[in-house]
Amino acid sequence: MIKQIHFRNTIFIIAVMGWIFSGPVVADQITADQYVDSARYSDGDEIPYVLTPSTRMPPKYVLIVMPGGNGTIGLKKEADGTPFFTGKGNFLVRTRTLFADGDFAVITIDRGRSLDRMRGVVADIKAKYPMAKVYIAGTSLSTTETIFMAENMDGEVAGFIHTSSVSSIGGLDTRNRKSRNLIVSHKYDGCRVTPPSSSIENSEHYGTQLILVEGGFEEGDPCQAAGHHGYRGIEQEVVDKIKSWIRSGATS
Repeated sequence: MIKQIHFRNTIFIIAVMGWIFSGPVVADQITADQYVDSARYSDGDEIPYVLTPSTRMPPKYVLIVMPGGNGTIGLKKEADGTPFFTGKGNFLVRTRTLFADGDFAVITIDRGRSLDRMRGVVADIKAKYPMAKVYIAGTSLSTTETIFMAENMDGEVAGFIHTSSVSSIGGLDTRNRKSRNLIVSHKYDGCRVTPPSSSIENSEHYGTQLILVEGGFEEGDPCQAAGHHGYRGIEQEVVDKIKSWIRSGATS
């Protein structure tokens, strides 16, 4: 009887240890960020970026995200080839692993208005995943870039996503566009440069689809990502709504 108990315990221990050792390995394979430098400017210079791959390759959708604030992630390549980067508290950067799934891959890059750079990244994606639909997303100050690109890269990607948008979003005419546009805002975003009223104004005037959310919690500077401005506490809900919108355009 004692041997039988030991036997069962041994099996239990093996099973648990197998889960311990196999579980994280699979998770790491799912969410491990990769340093990629295959994109090129038109003059041939490298455009490095962080890739958070989909769990099934190739992805159906690739979401390019840019942080707000100063817009830089300080990307460097570690000795083992993995990426080192900052800005992981930013809404879009910290939720990259929530976006990445069996259909979605995520690319994280610095914000910037260079169309040459963005076109280089998009070309790299399309060369690797020709069937994937590409979306470009910004949040807070990086929506100045998504607004600019929506006006100057229309038809070159599947769509643009403007989250916690700056007030100039109110004037973005999205009618008769080839690319789709989505605006996301928190009803109680207290940041003075990203008033939800401008997002609502755009939706009412131009008919742009708007996701207006509530809930979560507020903490610290209202223009930082630790509160409603960064959808703190409702990240999964917001990510799911954005992904649902993207998927809804699969046949468009």
